[in-house]
Amino acid sequence: MTHYSPPDTANIVTLLGAAGIIPVIALPDAGRAVDLATVLVEAGLPVLEVTLRNERAIEAIERIAKEVPGATVGAGTVLNDCQLAEVAAAGARFAVSPGATAALYQAAARADMPRLIPGVATASEVMLGLDHGYRFFKFFPAAAAGGPDLLRAWQGPFAGVRFMPTGGIGLDQAGTYLNLPNVSAIGGSWMLPRDAITSGDWSKIQSLATAAAQMVALSRNGAR
Repeated sequence: MTHYSPPDTANIVTLLGAAGIIPVIALPDAGRAVDLATVLVEAGLPVLEVTLRNERAIEAIERIAKEVPGATVGAGTVLNDCQLAEVAAAGARFAVSPGATAALYQAAARADMPRLIPGVATASEVMLGLDHGYRFFKFFPAAAAGGPDLLRAWQGPFAGVRFMPTGGIGLDQAGTYLNLPNVSAIGGSWMLPRDAITSGDWSKIQSLATAAAQMVALSRNGAR
C-alpha cells in the first residue's frame, strides 16, 4: 500500500475549524448559487460544501469560486477520481466523500487540489484512512452511525484524529458535537430550507445562518 500524507491537512483542519459549521448545499440549479453563497458568507459561514447531486453542481462551484469574495467552496458527494478532477478544475478548495475506496485515496494522492476529506462510519474505515496518511475525516452519517457517543469512544484509540460530523445534525445538536475535543467542525443543512432556496427567501436563510454562526461563537467562547 502506498502511504500518503496530504501536505495541507493541517490547513484544512484550521480552515474548517475556524468556520465551525459548514453549510451542505444541494442546489436545484446553479442560478441561485452566487446569491445563496453571498448570504451565507455575510452571515458568518464562509466555508461551503456544494454536493454533486445534480448536473448543475459543477457550474455552481465554479460560479461561487469566481464570483463570491470571501467564500471558500468545496465539493461534497465526491465518489471517484473523475469527480475529484472535475471539482478541482471548477475551483473547489477541498472535496468531501461519503466514504472512501482505495481507488479514491490513490486518486487524491495524485491530485494537487482539492484535498480530500474522506468519509468514515466505522473504526476500520478510520484505520484504513490512517494507513493512507489521513488524520481528518468526515463522520457520516453522524446521527445514524452513533452520534456524539461514538465520537467520544473514538477519542482513546484515535488520539490526534479529528472529525467533521455530517448527517442528521440540526441546530439543537450542533453544540453537543462542537464541544467534543475531536470535532473540528460539523456539516449541516438546517439553515438551508429547500423552500427558501427555491423561492429566493434570502432573509430566512440569513436569519438561520446567522444563528448558526452565533452558536459557533458562543461555543468557542465557552458560553454554552
